[in-house]
Amino acid sequence: MLTLLLLFNRATLEAGYECESQYFRHVSGRAAVCKALSDFLQEPFRLWLWEHYRGYEKKGIQQNWRILQHFNTSSEDYTVIFTAGSTAAMKLVAEIFPWTPNCLDNTGSRFCYLTDNHTSVIGIRGITKIINVLSVPVEPEDMLQSKNLESDYHHQGEYHKTPHLFCYPAQSNFSGTKYPLAWIEKIRLGKLFPLGTPGCWFVLLDASSYVSTSPLDLSSYQPDFVTISFYKIFGFPTGLGALIVSNRVTHLLRKNYFGGGTSAAYLSGEDFYVPKASTSDRYEDGTISFLDIIAIKYGFDTLERLTGGMEHIQNHTHTLASYTYSVLSALRYANGASVIQIYSDTEFRMLDVQGPVINFNVLDESGGIIGYSQVDKLASLYNIHFRTGCFCNSGACQKHLRNSNMDVKQNLMAGHVCGDNIDVINGQPTGSIRISFGFMSTFEDARVFITFIIECFIKKPTYKLYATESLQRQYQTNRLTESDTSKEVQYLQNNRSHCEDVCLPHNHILNNVSMASNICTCKSREISSLSTNHKAITLAAIYLYPIKSCAPFQVSQWPVTEQGLLFDRNWMIVNENRVCFSQKNEPKLCLIHPSIDLKKNIMIIKAKGMDPIETPLMDDSDAKAPVCQNKVCGDRVHTYDCGEKIADWLSRFLNRKCHLIRQSSNFSRFANANRKGLLGVPHSTLSLVNEAQYLLVNRASIVYLRQQLESSDIEIDQLTQRFRANIVINGSQPFEEENWAEVFIDGLHFQVSGKCNRCQIICIDQHTGEKKKDVFQTLSTCREGKATFGMYLLNSSCSLYPALLKVGSPVIFAASASRQSKNTAK
Repeated sequence: MLTLLLLFNRATLEAGYECESQYFRHVSGRAAVCKALSDFLQEPFRLWLWEHYRGYEKKGIQQNWRILQHFNTSSEDYTVIFTAGSTAAMKLVAEIFPWTPNCLDNTGSRFCYLTDNHTSVIGIRGITKIINVLSVPVEPEDMLQSKNLESDYHHQGEYHKTPHLFCYPAQSNFSGTKYPLAWIEKIRLGKLFPLGTPGCWFVLLDASSYVSTSPLDLSSYQPDFVTISFYKIFGFPTGLGALIVSNRVTHLLRKNYFGGGTSAAYLSGEDFYVPKASTSDRYEDGTISFLDIIAIKYGFDTLERLTGGMEHIQNHTHTLASYTYSVLSALRYANGASVIQIYSDTEFRMLDVQGPVINFNVLDESGGIIGYSQVDKLASLYNIHFRTGCFCNSGACQKHLRNSNMDVKQNLMAGHVCGDNIDVINGQPTGSIRISFGFMSTFEDARVFITFIIECFIKKPTYKLYATESLQRQYQTNRLTESDTSKEVQYLQNNRSHCEDVCLPHNHILNNVSMASNICTCKSREISSLSTNHKAITLAAIYLYPIKSCAPFQVSQWPVTEQGLLFDRNWMIVNENRVCFSQKNEPKLCLIHPSIDLKKNIMIIKAKGMDPIETPLMDDSDAKAPVCQNKVCGDRVHTYDCGEKIADWLSRFLNRKCHLIRQSSNFSRFANANRKGLLGVPHSTLSLVNEAQYLLVNRASIVYLRQQLESSDIEIDQLTQRFRANIVINGSQPFEEENWAEVFIDGLHFQVSGKCNRCQIICIDQHTGEKKKDVFQTLSTCREGKATFGMYLLNSSCSLYPALLKVGSPVIFAASASRQSKNTAK
């Protein structure tokens, strides 16, 4: 899902910063944050420390008073307990609530929660389960039809003293639906039972989303527990929240663990412990984040000064959300089909039932879902930043997207996990897009987003569609014939600055490579009968990328190992925290040119304005220490540092501290081929690649894409390099490779593992590092919203390694089963 971060495209106002991006997710305004931080930092640092050691209690009382004042209550009725965030506050309630376990003579407590709740609420089940307390989900519709649950029961008799806890959000973080605060009193007085179960019901109100744009009056609505997160109100400090507890229930709470600062007295040699009298002191274990707590005052002061109060914020943000909802709902394609599918329980007419949150997906002209990941990539080209996923609210996500429990489990088996980019499975969305408005949001922000939707999905450029014969004729002018292929091979062999021949006798790794054609051991097929195309397809180019995200090294022939092309993506550049750089965050990587000299057993690295530097090909993972761990696409990989000399070289060129690391040879990382339903590739090992051992692109597909570009100044070879393929073929039809299941080159057998979902890197000119959005936008448009280009390949288990791949070799394919069935039907 895309959380449209509607923070403020204006200059960052009072702080004097310029903001070139639109953030369509409200976590308060950047300007307000900067102003509050400025005021905060004017207070001398030594004063903070002095007050911590000599007078923090007085300062803490001031902050508590300011928080309670904001919610229109006082210390007579409520106590503030600082936590690490709203999640920590939820966990604390679960640990201190006076649960009664189920037993033979007592039905015990119930933990009841609305299904439209954050993960932090659902997670309380983990605590109640081990103490034998039943957890029961309740659908919002059941609570909204509350007449069926209303009762005349009151708290009478022992049975009705059994404590139960009901938790619901004041505002859904998924759809922005506001649930009635009137439930609180009805449940507390025994007039409304979430389960139809009498007892002493307590209410835990998750107000994290609600209080960011709406006033919460705790003098009118008095839940027993309220959880909040301060950064959602005014943007900082992060990692600080609070549990606001009603004083009428504090005497019922119980605590097992006690940390520093919570005890009046205790003995280490005897089971003796007396807690402090103050509720907040009793439950704030250890040293709390006192410097962040001091900052809260400045956040509230700035919020009040800029807006005049939460009522003004509520009116302003609701107006923006209502306007945007109306426009998005009205957007239509030329055929009358809706552009946006909105997931909402209201029509944004009343601010007391709907918050400034819009949740939706973008549709194509036929009504199909355009995945949130694809919309996210397009938005980044417009400097619009989204968050995607299910927003840690699986209940609301399932309801609105109509995904059953079985769907969720099957999606997990298909490889989809929370937070990844798998946005559509079997035509069904796994998430959606969310936009939220804050007190600094403007109509201009809303218009920027609406304009983005119109430009990218409605005002599509007219495709240059050609008849098959015409396209083939135009393609022939860019396609290498067999004679041209021979000339290119000769050119590559003579041009050592671009390409390196394999000199087998001089490299110990390649002693077993045969110069003869490789032989696939798969005996069950006649390879010559697999292809159905009439024109020969050949291997046009081979690229390897020794250093991940850096420039390619083009060769005319190259060894293939069980891991893929020899030395392909064996190295990568990381920052001081060992996080890998990519061209997304450092476009200058494309200007770093590594090349492999197999004769000298070295890798040579060049860059403009820098003297060349060398590093040995010999793996020193056994000799060098320490071996460290890094992550590539979520996988942990073992690497080692290539030394300070080359780190200094790279740091000077990139103008930032970095290191060159290499994958350890004694570490194996495996492709998840079984997840993709592939046979014969159960143990395909990977280098530092993202998805698969090889990426194949079709030159015919590149020519087709170039025809769609409004700007024709980009050359075919330049466009090819943007897709960073290992294998470039001379196909006869654009995108015919997407129908292949297997590929044979030089007798080597490859399994097709799927399409490559493209990111913003294809917008980067690989010769200059400059970024333009036209290539990605055009690709997405001409592929009907899916920016896929190229096919991933994996080694098949029936091939023998090491082997040799050569430019000019014939390419033979086996069509996928779906393709073959279509041909049979014809």
